[in-house]
Amino acid sequence: MSLPKTLAEDVARNLVMVARLIDEDPDQAYAYSRIALRLASRVAAVREAAGFAAYATQKYAEALAEFRASRRMTGSVELWPVMADCERGLGRPERAMAMAGEPEVQKLDKAGQVEMRLVAAGARRDMGQIDAAIVTLQSPELASSAVHSWTPRLRYAYADALLEAGREDEAREWFGKALEADKDGATDASDRLAALDGVEFVDALGDDDEQSDAPAEAAAEARNEQDDDEDEQDDEDEQDDEDEQDDADGSAKA
Repeated sequence: MSLPKTLAEDVARNLVMVARLIDEDPDQAYAYSRIALRLASRVAAVREAAGFAAYATQKYAEALAEFRASRRMTGSVELWPVMADCERGLGRPERAMAMAGEPEVQKLDKAGQVEMRLVAAGARRDMGQIDAAIVTLQSPELASSAVHSWTPRLRYAYADALLEAGREDEAREWFGKALEADKDGATDASDRLAALDGVEFVDALGDDDEQSDAPAEAAAEARNEQDDDEDEQDDEDEQDDEDEQDDADGSAKA
């Protein structure tokens, strides 16, 4: 669907803001998506952006409705995995599992199929089927030494499932493999490894600040004590002067 130039520019500006803010400020991204949606609700890209903004703010029913609308407009199956994950978010893992077995999955590209596998494994875990989740993740993509955009998340999900199943040594191995593939820091595999090894990170900068403050605090305390001593000495001197004056007055009267 084509839009008048001015309207198209307004919509584009809002979509740019959605893309820019969705990770760092999803609530603000959602607000921009609602503006774009009011301006051009019949544009598939707008419905998709609105869906992802709602998804990022955990408004899963709204996200699912927007994704379905976009899919009706385009006929694409690209959003199938995230639609299934919305079903999980709505507390319906069995529907997500049903979607994992639909013909649409076979039409997905490799990245989409891996994403669908991740969603299906998550649905298994939602239903308390941890062993089935582990089996779901076992695949040629997991075993491959090649690194793709989805490799860190796939390895991480497998490690996390192993850990939940009590297979700590295997989990450590796969968290390590996830870390090797995760050049962009998409996961917290390094933190998970450290936790398994009992490593605690110390804020060295914070310690330095505390140590640097210590001498200043000690000096201030010493100055306060010195001031207190001087005040006490002044009081004693004044009292002695008063006593001497009283003695002198008494002698004069005698």
